[in-house]
Amino acid sequence: MNSKILGSIAIVAGTAIGGGMLALPLATASLGTIPALLLLVVIWGVSIYTSLLMLEINLRAGVGLNVHAITGKTLGKFGQLIQGGSFLSLLFALTMVYLMGGSSLLESKMELVGMQMDNQIAVLLFTAIFGGFIAVGVRWIDKVSRVLFTSMIALLVIVVAYLLPEVDMKLLMNNSTAGIVAGSDLTNLWLAAIPIVFTSFGFHVCIATIVRYLDGDAISLRKVLIIGSTIPLVCYILWLMVTLGTLGGKTVYGFEGSLPLLVTALQGVADSAILQQFIDLFANLALVTSFLGVTMSLFDYVAELTRAKDNAFGRAQTWLLTFIPPLLCALYYPDGFFQVLGFAAIPLVVMIIFLPIAMALGQRKQNLGGYQVSGGSAALGAAGVLGAGIIAAQLWVAL
Repeated sequence: MNSKILGSIAIVAGTAIGGGMLALPLATASLGTIPALLLLVVIWGVSIYTSLLMLEINLRAGVGLNVHAITGKTLGKFGQLIQGGSFLSLLFALTMVYLMGGSSLLESKMELVGMQMDNQIAVLLFTAIFGGFIAVGVRWIDKVSRVLFTSMIALLVIVVAYLLPEVDMKLLMNNSTAGIVAGSDLTNLWLAAIPIVFTSFGFHVCIATIVRYLDGDAISLRKVLIIGSTIPLVCYILWLMVTLGTLGGKTVYGFEGSLPLLVTALQGVADSAILQQFIDLFANLALVTSFLGVTMSLFDYVAELTRAKDNAFGRAQTWLLTFIPPLLCALYYPDGFFQVLGFAAIPLVVMIIFLPIAMALGQRKQNLGGYQVSGGSAALGAAGVLGAGIIAAQLWVAL
């Protein structure tokens, strides 16, 4: 396996793994360990299929084209409008999520040194410090992101390795829903968990770039997407086992979506001051790496839409358009970390399920040949039904 394939696998895995990992225990704690793991596997399977479907579309539309161009070539201006609106909605929602999560962790840091920080000040400070990197340029962000992501994975391995011996198998396997919630509340928690798990496998935005990078080699690309999406699955399974097996589902459910409480509880399990610092640092890196990746993509997309000049004034204008909308939402909706992460599933479903299905149907009628994901029309129909189910679940919870 050559270095380009390994690098592409790392890009796919790195795009998926991030702040969503922190939300997974909070979202699935009430489901029970086995149901939560089964949900992960099912969503992983859907993600692999949709990624291979997007690969098929990309190879047939033309190697080197970006998602916007591919959508326009296959679905026209109307398709591009839907794709652009979904893309902006997704990235604005994710940016808001990471501003909220980052500010809450920043508040907890201040409390450790005896200082109280207002949530709105924490949001503004987090935006100014880490959002400032976005204005510097892609070249520097790329270098910083590589270092941060490598460090995050190394810390994840260390934390999981040290906490796995602390896992109580009886506690892990007895994380049933019966002792936590029941009836309609249990249904709502299931419906709320599905979109969040789905969003945690959202690596598809990098597929067009990887197709270009590997020169349209279908065999290598298929391998990259399957392996690259399996790495997050393994990480998520280990992370859920560590959190639910040491803290218990009832305890994690009682945190009510609070990231600082989850981090503090895991630090309490660790019997080493160094490991406690590693847990804290891992949580911060998971948020920051995702934040930089998402906001860099959003910044570039806004710059392309507005045709802003690449000078100080143009970059400042783009920066404001990138951060002001999610910043205002984060300031006035500070407690919705994994609720908003679930909302991000709606535009993601449109982008990686509904639009690819429409494009694939159009291309297959033309008998263009080349790579085609297996499953035929039945698989397309099943993916469409699952996508509709994910959106329905999120809307049900929201209403």
